[in-house]
Amino acid sequence: MAFTRSGAEAGGGRAAGGWRRQPTAGKSCIMVWMDSADDKKTFNALPLLAVGMPLREGLERVVQAHRGALVVMSDREEILSICSGGFLLNTEFSPQRLAELAKMDGAIVLSEDTSRISRANVQLVPNHSIPTSETGTRHRTAERVAKATGVPVISVSAAMGIITLYEESRKHILRDRRYLFNQATQVIQTLTRFRQRFDLAVTSLSALELEGVVTLRDVVSTLQPAELVCRLADEVNGYLLELGDDGRLLKLQLDELATGVVEARNFIIQDYVNTIDGTSKQVTSSTATSPTVDNRNLHLNGAPTDSIPTRAGQPAESIISISTQQALQSLQQMSTEYLADLENIARIIKGKGEYSQLDNSVEPRGYRLLHRLSRIPDPVVDRIVEHFGSLQIIMRASQSSLEEVDGVGTNRASILRNGLARLAEMSILERYE
Repeated sequence: MAFTRSGAEAGGGRAAGGWRRQPTAGKSCIMVWMDSADDKKTFNALPLLAVGMPLREGLERVVQAHRGALVVMSDREEILSICSGGFLLNTEFSPQRLAELAKMDGAIVLSEDTSRISRANVQLVPNHSIPTSETGTRHRTAERVAKATGVPVISVSAAMGIITLYEESRKHILRDRRYLFNQATQVIQTLTRFRQRFDLAVTSLSALELEGVVTLRDVVSTLQPAELVCRLADEVNGYLLELGDDGRLLKLQLDELATGVVEARNFIIQDYVNTIDGTSKQVTSSTATSPTVDNRNLHLNGAPTDSIPTRAGQPAESIISISTQQALQSLQQMSTEYLADLENIARIIKGKGEYSQLDNSVEPRGYRLLHRLSRIPDPVVDRIVEHFGSLQIIMRASQSSLEEVDGVGTNRASILRNGLARLAEMSILERYE
């Protein structure tokens, strides 16, 4: 595993969370609370430090012996250039060897994949002008090396028995198995309750959409638990990353609880985000960049914004008030406290002013329900929505009108009409059973 710098520059500080202006495609903007960018990153070295991994076992041996240690997880040129003294080993890694080498005061340098011990008893000489928040010599050195090189550095405190991982400008304290398991279990219990809330809300929303009586309150009341489920799933994944194989049963529970929530959340945003012409680009999980279960870091799929055709014949960029991507990113970056207020979510979807009033009637475009139909490809769904503009118009469309859409044809038109009729029956039954 190679570690590359992707965050703050060497010596840079941690960006604090706070209110930010979220620009829209027009001249206006919306205010959202944005958490620190560092809070959203995953520590690349954590999989190698999971419970049961050889490196973790070696570090725990050091802690049990009441010793300290400084371990650098790379032997590339940037590290060797700040090394002084010590001796070359280039031997196979083992927990026992790491514990024995920790008896010496110097740092231990491992290979990139931690399969070999490159050097031992090394003195690290990073730039002393790099700021550090630590007080102990070992921890100050670890933080400075991590900031200067982007290489993960581990510091073990002899006095407190704490293992700390430094990566770029961030640090993470490793917890023991019992703590991780208890925390993951508690979060899953909370996630279960929010999943139940989401299931009830999305069932009600489907029925209201098919009846054509949706309000903005119904939409944001579904988005709120959906986003909370995604965030809680992310939190559990952090614990599972450290638990390694010990968390496999919790992983199965999490997969079952989180299934389908991200897709539903994204389609709801796509259905209702405030666009003047009624078009909205698709957001799919296939473009996710995050390694977590719920794939929260999503991007727009397809052509750039200025190439989207519109009914007015103008570039979409000139008439879209809030894009699907902007709305999704604003929702993801919103603090939990800010997310608790439904009006804040409404402003992300519909912008400021009278359009964001919760009791306003709104109309879905139909992406979410149409994607529930089998044998209708995603590109065809997009063309249907772009052609008709709203779910109610699609439901009232005749067979011949549906066949006019490119890629539909007689067979798919029948599937579409029958499928929507079945969804209407199922949604009403689910809502009132």
